[in-house]
Amino acid sequence: MFIQTEDTPNPETLKFMPGENVLKKGTVDFSNKEQSKVSPLAFRLFDVDGVSRVFLGSDFISVTKDSSLDWNTLKPSILTGIMEHYSSGFPVLNDDALNNSETNNEEDTETIKQIKDLLETRVRPAVAMDGGDITFCSFEEGVVTLQMQGACAGCPSSTATLKMGIENMLRHYIPEVTEVKAAEL
Repeated sequence: MFIQTEDTPNPETLKFMPGENVLKKGTVDFSNKEQSKVSPLAFRLFDVDGVSRVFLGSDFISVTKDSSLDWNTLKPSILTGIMEHYSSGFPVLNDDALNNSETNNEEDTETIKQIKDLLETRVRPAVAMDGGDITFCSFEEGVVTLQMQGACAGCPSSTATLKMGIENMLRHYIPEVTEVKAAEL
């Protein structure tokens, strides 16, 4: 197995691409080992000292490290963990119900449906290329709240992405939107 790696805009996060599907649909973000018990892959990666976050996408795994450690030290252990996981035959997730979904539901207003559609078609593919994801949380009194995940969580450029990119686009297409902000963790 050959696993490619890519830098992300977040210097603490690397994107690992194993050359095969990671998740069939959705994404899953783990910020600690306890949460990762539902994913044999993420659980294994948290065994590497210095791994602080694991994000699973459709065809990639984003791993965030402690800022005090160096990628040259961690990368070989992470690559080994990914290879061992795929050799083991274990599933990536024990329960597919954890995959989040931006699908519309019956209670969504027309404005929320438009916001979710723009996020799904224009924003999420772009941030996935950088090893992250952005999901819709709420829309109240003109303010859209989004959850930053994977490489986007804690990324120095995420504020600029939210304000200059996503906020400007949503305000252009949806006049009811006055502001975009990140969800408080």
